[in-house]
Amino acid sequence: MTDLQIEIIGLIAATFTTIAFIPQVHKICKKRDASGVSITMYVIMFIGICIWLCYGILIDSIAVITANGVSGILQMFIIIFAFIHRKKN
Repeated sequence: MTDLQIEIIGLIAATFTTIAFIPQVHKICKKRDASGVSITMYVIMFIGICIWLCYGILIDSIAVITANGVSGILQMFIIIFAFIHRKKN
C-alpha cells in the first residue's frame, strides 16, 4: 500500500469516529439538556484527543490531526454545555 492509500484509510476511520459525537451534540442543542452526560468521561476523552492531536502533528498525519481537531471541538462543546447546565440546577 502507498502512503496515500494508508492516509485515505485513516481519513475514512477518522470521519466515522469523529461524526460519532455529532448525535450527542445535536441532542444537547435540541433539548438544551446535558443531565445524562458524564463530564468526567468527556474530560478524559478530551485529554486523550489532545494527546492524539499532538501525535498527529508529530507524525504529520492529516487524518489524525483533522479527526482529533474536530473531535476536540465537539468534546469541548459537550463539556462546556454540561457545566453550564449543571450550574443552573
